[in-house]
Amino acid sequence: LGVDGVQIYATSGEMHPDNLTAAARAALRRNLDSKKLELAALCGDFGGHGFQVEEENVKRIVDSKKVVDLAVDLKCRVVTTHIGVVPAKASHPRYQIMKKACAELGQYAAKRGVTFAIETGPEPAAVLKAFLDDIGLPKGMGVNFDPANLVMVCRENIPEAVRLLGPYIVHTHAKDGVNVKPIDPERLYGGEAGLKWEDYIREDPLGEGDVNFPTYLRALAKAGFDGYLTIEREGGKDPARNIKDAVTFLRG
Repeated sequence: LGVDGVQIYATSGEMHPDNLTAAARAALRRNLDSKKLELAALCGDFGGHGFQVEEENVKRIVDSKKVVDLAVDLKCRVVTTHIGVVPAKASHPRYQIMKKACAELGQYAAKRGVTFAIETGPEPAAVLKAFLDDIGLPKGMGVNFDPANLVMVCRENIPEAVRLLGPYIVHTHAKDGVNVKPIDPERLYGGEAGLKWEDYIREDPLGEGDVNFPTYLRALAKAGFDGYLTIEREGGKDPARNIKDAVTFLRG
């Protein structure tokens, strides 16, 4: 495909940290090196409600720290995840639960030379920026910028979102999509019974949705980002072909 790197899930199966011995980690690293592929990021997303539920966070934090340790062993500096919907107001009880969890993970990641990157999407960029500013760990907490999520869910102005979050962006997803009709992110991400995502959002092949990539890429460059555009295709009938086409699209 002519790509420079890959992002790998590290939350289940053979890539879960508990299932990768030191020898297996070294073998994986050699395999990547032999193909001249950099490990752009690990995905440490354990699903569910992210870090919104306090009683679940003890295990989630332990598992997330294991992914950070795996990243170190694999010479990778970014771990991405969804953390749940960040409330707009710091007075919201869930805000403090999420802040406490992310602060602990950010401190741990910073000590290990890794950035724990929150993926954009559930909340507007301004809300996420205020949350990160409040945590105050710029070396440990960052952003995995997914423009499609912001377009599909929040109908965000992408260049403005990049401007706001620029100092925190350490990794990006190259993904496209459209908002079919407005919906409260709390409903969309809350696992509401009977709710069909496709009634509200639609992921499209790169260049076919509402993300203006030339404008977006210029905004990233202006913000000083020179890292990975990691192609993520989660839908469609032929995602492998879509990824190949996306490489061509971005090279152009």
